[in-house]
Amino acid sequence: MHSLEDPVRILIVDDHPLVREGLKLRLATQPGWTVCGEADDPLDALRIARETEPDVVTIDLTLREGSGLELIKLLSTLPHPPRSLVVTMHDEKLYAQRVIQAGASGFLHKQQAAEQLIPAIQQVLSGRLFASDDIVDRIITKVIANPEKIQRSPVEQLTDRELQVFDGIGRGMTINQLAAMMFLSEKTVETYRERTKRKLNLHTSAELTRYAVIWQSEHSERLPRTDAGSDENS
Repeated sequence: MHSLEDPVRILIVDDHPLVREGLKLRLATQPGWTVCGEADDPLDALRIARETEPDVVTIDLTLREGSGLELIKLLSTLPHPPRSLVVTMHDEKLYAQRVIQAGASGFLHKQQAAEQLIPAIQQVLSGRLFASDDIVDRIITKVIANPEKIQRSPVEQLTDRELQVFDGIGRGMTINQLAAMMFLSEKTVETYRERTKRKLNLHTSAELTRYAVIWQSEHSERLPRTDAGSDENS
């Protein structure tokens, strides 16, 4: 368990330079806390984590190339795995339980980051889970209740990979782009797309695209990407 008096090394993983800068400024208010690196994609984040051995990694779910959810799983395989805190604009009800099951120690919505970032990191460093009371209640209910009795929306029933494909389609990504981002073959991505259509009771790719675009607009609040961000090196 990490003592609150010990130095803390933090790696920030987010595809928006302005967000990374804002997190750094907030973390700088804590004596003894150091940002040991920044990244905007999973592979770069994994490389920096191996080199710097951070205590905590803050992770957005949608990255420049790849998924924050996959990064959480990769970080857990390191010889000295850091604690992962998801800091994102994505829907807590849909993603919080998934990231915790993947190995994250907490979930924080970006709208609460200004007030809750420091307490959230302190809590995960102490070995406790950081999440809203509603999410904790949902997790406890799932553990003790009959899973068949828990009603979930159709999108919540998608696997992590299916959800990643569905989310990407909603953001206008092609099968080729999804395959490159997920490090999968196009055929495999197409298989996930077909499974997603069946689970959502949709019959054509056009119906899936329309559903995904509508869902994306309602559930995923994205910050605008700056022109500077596309050229900035992490």
